[in-house]
Amino acid sequence: MTSATPQLARAAVKPTTPLKPILKQSSSLLGTRRTYDEAGLDDESMDSQQNPRKRQRVEFDLNNIEIHEIGARSVDEIKQEIKKALDRHEQGDDEDYDLLKETLSGKQPSYDEDEEDEDDDPTLPAKRRQELKVYFVSLASFSPRLGRSCDGLIRSVLQCQWLGRDEQFAKVYVQFLAALVSAQGARLTQVLSSIVEKFTDSRPSDWTVPNYSSVSREVVQERLHVALQYLVQLFPATKPVLEHLIASKYPFHDESKRMHLAYVDNLLRLRTYCTDLKTEVMDLIISRLVKIDVEMQMDLDDMDDRLAAMVAMALKSSRENTNEEEDDDESDNESVDSDESENDEYTRVKTAKENIEKMDSILDTLFELYTPSFVEPESDGAIEAFEDLLSEFSNFILPTIKSRHTQFLIFHFGQKSEGLMDAFCGTCINIAFESQRPLILQQAASAYLASFVARGAHVPGHIVVKIFEVLGFHLDQMRSLYETSCRGPDVRRYAPFYALMQALMYIFCFRWQDLIKSVPEEVDKDDISSYLDQEIEWEPEIKDIMRRNIFSKLNPLKVCSPVIVEQFAKLAHRFRFMYVYPIIEKNKRLRLSQFSAGAYTTGGALRDLSFDMNDESWQQLGSFFPFDPYQLPVSKRWVEEDYLQWRHIPGLNQDERVDDSDEEEQDEENREVDEDTATDDEAIEDE
Repeated sequence: MTSATPQLARAAVKPTTPLKPILKQSSSLLGTRRTYDEAGLDDESMDSQQNPRKRQRVEFDLNNIEIHEIGARSVDEIKQEIKKALDRHEQGDDEDYDLLKETLSGKQPSYDEDEEDEDDDPTLPAKRRQELKVYFVSLASFSPRLGRSCDGLIRSVLQCQWLGRDEQFAKVYVQFLAALVSAQGARLTQVLSSIVEKFTDSRPSDWTVPNYSSVSREVVQERLHVALQYLVQLFPATKPVLEHLIASKYPFHDESKRMHLAYVDNLLRLRTYCTDLKTEVMDLIISRLVKIDVEMQMDLDDMDDRLAAMVAMALKSSRENTNEEEDDDESDNESVDSDESENDEYTRVKTAKENIEKMDSILDTLFELYTPSFVEPESDGAIEAFEDLLSEFSNFILPTIKSRHTQFLIFHFGQKSEGLMDAFCGTCINIAFESQRPLILQQAASAYLASFVARGAHVPGHIVVKIFEVLGFHLDQMRSLYETSCRGPDVRRYAPFYALMQALMYIFCFRWQDLIKSVPEEVDKDDISSYLDQEIEWEPEIKDIMRRNIFSKLNPLKVCSPVIVEQFAKLAHRFRFMYVYPIIEKNKRLRLSQFSAGAYTTGGALRDLSFDMNDESWQQLGSFFPFDPYQLPVSKRWVEEDYLQWRHIPGLNQDERVDDSDEEEQDEENREVDEDTATDDEAIEDE
């Protein structure tokens, strides 16, 4: 098995706030910085950047920007106005400075319109709207003066809505930002922040400017990323600052689905040209997705059947109205009557619905993103992509016990080839058996491995057998280590053993056919009920592994999940694999509290008034298997063919008397139970 477990140590990158210009010399617009071509932003490179979803081709070229007398006043006149405002601001007179701030924010014309002038020149209003371009071209030459004393002016500039204006304005604005950062390096974080904040914009109202032609979302996104890529290429210090910003600006978990999808979409586009942040971008998306996943699952677990049905109805209604809501500029979620907005039940249903839709849509996007990398699953590209997924699994998914759907990314792509299966299984095995790992991680790794092998429809039988044998080997080692000091079942002391035993029973319940070496001629392999009560030959060591550990002093059937134990007992009996009902019956009279870790130090049974001593569930393993059925309505299309559903065996649950031929085997196993399993009498004597 693969022994390497990719682990990426993520060092927190602190945002930099340089006090000196990033480039060696300050300059005016385009003065000493690299040209557009030198920065690698030619037309071909921009066209080559692909988003996971097909996009309308949009061209936004920063070359050859020419500004002539397009406004009501000349460039020299506006430069004089800016110089005067800045000079007076330094002297403490802010009247002109405040007017300049309002002008550069783009919220009003540069001066009051004169109706008589408009009558003389009907084009005057349009000229004055265009005049803002001249302001930014002129302001660029004053970049060295825009230090800390001009913070208010810069805030106004960065609030200007530039994305919804004409293409020439957008180019001029981006060039001004470059000139500003070139002259004032400390402004880098502020400028980048103003761009990243727009990652959540997805509606026309977010960027529309009155009296300007409408701009499509594709054009807006193209302008946004050309600007960001331009700055990334020009200023090396951009990348660590950007890493901090994309994390700090990520939408809160309770923000709308629309905002989350827009932000994720922009992050995925960012990683296509900012390759140094590819790993950090995916880590950020996965870590935030896991948080939504956990919150969603906890909300659903706390709901009764009636509320859960209401959530399902709300989801159905939302899907039916998807097309109508695509361009809706109102609330993101209107599938529940807004008159009930103050109702607690309505709030819970609405929150659960929104979280499910976020999870569903983002996972659907990620499945689509990774799919091209696995067209050839043995290629270097596929292996590299899977190593990234393994790292995200180890660092974010595995430590989060309540994660419910995010892990299906690795479940789906991990079944693309046997090499990828081996890599995932090897990662889980390494984590499960590294002694320095926290116990909770070891147990989780065992659960993930068992669930993957048991539920993976494309996992071949020989891998199932191999994993079973490897787990059995480690189980025997644990048993040998623990039995010397064992006095009875104790989940606190021997949790890794019980987790591994439960994993093997789980695999057996789902993949018992793959553990069979041969069957009698009467068995029809297409009729699973024909396997019942037959003399089946199992793969070597399979039966011995289970027998040695089930009949040990550790008594795993008392500690493992009762649901899994019960199902294993039925199958094992009807397949004549093993008869464990005598242990189960004896365990009903056995109190786990008598062997809990606390009893070893006090000499008596554990007494904790916070627990009901008749309820032993808190001393047993939970039935956590992370690849239980996938329920998200849209993204489930990716995993439907990967998933092995539970198969009902007709006749399995029929009550039958034990045949005479089984009595001798039962007596022998009963003797083993009496010899190796802790009993009530022994427990009472210990007290």
